[in-house]
Amino acid sequence: MTSLLETVDLTKQYTGVPVLDRVSVAADPRKITSIVGVNGAGKTTLLKIIAGLIAPTSGRVSVHGRECDQDQLRSHCTMVFQRSVMFGSSVHDNVAYGLRINKTPNSEIAEEVQEALAVVNLEGFEKRKARRLSSGEQQRVAMARALALDREILLFDEPTANLDPANSMIIEHVIKESAHTKVVLVSTHNLSQARRLSDRVIHLYKGRVVEEGEAGSFFANPKDERTKLFINGGLQF
Repeated sequence: MTSLLETVDLTKQYTGVPVLDRVSVAADPRKITSIVGVNGAGKTTLLKIIAGLIAPTSGRVSVHGRECDQDQLRSHCTMVFQRSVMFGSSVHDNVAYGLRINKTPNSEIAEEVQEALAVVNLEGFEKRKARRLSSGEQQRVAMARALALDREILLFDEPTANLDPANSMIIEHVIKESAHTKVVLVSTHNLSQARRLSDRVIHLYKGRVVEEGEAGSFFANPKDERTKLFINGGLQF
């Protein structure tokens, strides 16, 4: 059976140096797929290609069995980055930004913004200045902005890096809830988070998939020596 999201032999090179090397992965709704690996493994690059933000050097990305170009991928996916970018305006305007780009009727925007903010526990924040919020609150605004677009594929790049436990807990809850209806991929080097969230785990090392599988067996009985070292804290580069 074809998965909703598939990549086949994705390769990405910068000035001849491979960042991804023939990466093939698949993901479906109702399962959280975590992409783990040390910094520089290629996790963010993989998510950016899936999101349609950068083009691969070779390989393809398919949704519902159909190969997609970058514009098509952007219509299926939205991505939340490790560091949130807030416009110098209100929380409402930040969350509404994508909706306005997509020409959502003004009569619908206010309701959709409120619904998205409620999901991330920021009810009543609409009129606050986004850049004056804490880093954790800004990340939750970024998540609300992504959720408001209602894409079927959600990509989270180190979504709780450097955040306090309270904000991290809210964000992880939103990720879990989103997976009930959407394809969710999370890149992280935080193994504790990967254990809490994941249904499936993919280990990237130097741009290659070296191991993947169901979370339970991945962590309890890794087969690749590099995965064993990574789980035990012995793999750095």
